[in-house]
Amino acid sequence: MNATEMSTYGKDTPLGRPDVDGLAAIFVPSELFEVDNANSVKWGAGIVGFGNTDGSLTVYFEANRFDDSSLHKWENKARKAYERMVMGAPTVSKAKIDATMMDQVGTIDGSGIRVQFPERLRAWLTDSKALDTAPEGDNIFWRVR
Repeated sequence: MNATEMSTYGKDTPLGRPDVDGLAAIFVPSELFEVDNANSVKWGAGIVGFGNTDGSLTVYFEANRFDDSSLHKWENKARKAYERMVMGAPTVSKAKIDATMMDQVGTIDGSGIRVQFPERLRAWLTDSKALDTAPEGDNIFWRVR
């Protein structure tokens, strides 16, 4: 791959910014992403996003840098990032990134989160020293379906 090419995301990654309640992907950094050297995503962040037509990803993230007790749990961070994304809210917690830098571990929409690769999410939270923030299950619903 040359410097002007970007890799592409998986076939299960939603394309384009979703509307309110729409489907988005949940990501964790891949082995290629250097969290300690990043100006964006921080350890333990909830990361959501979508694929772009050029093969890149747009991600929104929440790491609770102001230590808000309501954002301690990982799923609350992911939900906060999702809400910012679907509302198109101005934020510095957003980045366009090469798809090789993120691994998709699930999906999120207006009714909840579905974690398809819980072992990758737990590894991310373990590496982040934030395993206590992990969800209790693979499906987290905040609205009755």
